[in-house]
Amino acid sequence: MDVVGPAVHEPRSVVITGASRGLGLASAAHLYELGWRVVGAMRSPAVGLERLRAATGAAGDDPRLLAVRLDLNDPESIAAAAKGIHQQVGAPDVLVHNAGIAVAGCVEDVPISAWEQVFSTNLFGPVALTKALLPSMRAAGRGRIVVLSSAGGIAGMPSVSTYSAAKGALERWAEALAYEVAPFGLGVTILVAGLFKTDILTDQTPHHGDLGGPYAAHYAEIERRGLFMVRLASRPERFARALAWALDERAPFARRAVGLDARLLLLASRVLPVRVLRGVIRLALGLPRRGTLRERQASPTPVASRSDASRQYG
Repeated sequence: MDVVGPAVHEPRSVVITGASRGLGLASAAHLYELGWRVVGAMRSPAVGLERLRAATGAAGDDPRLLAVRLDLNDPESIAAAAKGIHQQVGAPDVLVHNAGIAVAGCVEDVPISAWEQVFSTNLFGPVALTKALLPSMRAAGRGRIVVLSSAGGIAGMPSVSTYSAAKGALERWAEALAYEVAPFGLGVTILVAGLFKTDILTDQTPHHGDLGGPYAAHYAEIERRGLFMVRLASRPERFARALAWALDERAPFARRAVGLDARLLLLASRVLPVRVLRGVIRLALGLPRRGTLRERQASPTPVASRSDASRQYG
């Protein structure tokens, strides 16, 4: 009689974009330590993989720590990354959209090219990668897609409206996606991340603001208060632990906040009237009250009177 040994189970696989630094690096290292098979998707996989090996102590030939090149602004790179992921792990159990960029500046100051770059990286790229991996995940009848949002996805945030708009769009897309994929056994999770010590909080974030222009008062106070808040930011390892817990979610859709500041803002958005919430955000950021800057700016170019306009446009 043949002796049958215990079944050998393959480790669960997770794809994490932007895994070479910040929250992505911490999350990839933590999930590897928990026994996951981790695929880091990043612009420079050779450099990023060395960082991951240094953080985890993994051997160079460890099959549980892999990498693929991914440029979310390049459709060909996205297609190649999806092909590489399928070759390495098949249909991934989890896809984590962690990669993202931000720019600072009020609407008048930020060029349209910066808007296009932020939306390409934070929204269009994740959508394209998801489209490329969904057929295999749907056929497998399992899997979870996780998107990272922020305070800007809960409420529009001044001086980072570009980033805020992209995160808001990302959240609405994720909500809609959850309805579409739930019948096939897949789920979607939005993680609203609070303040963590990453590059997005440093001077590496491009700033397009005119510090001597009409929004100078906005920038000065937001910068002052932001420097204080950065000192309170949590370490990325705390986010990684929260992400690991969220990956066991079984609901078709979940939206969770990670960090005390994110939890408080998410709660406030649910219980406070919009007018009150906006007042709280304005006070927290030290923004001028409505109308207080009108007398400080030069008089605008006179516009045509109503009678002149009627004559001009018939």
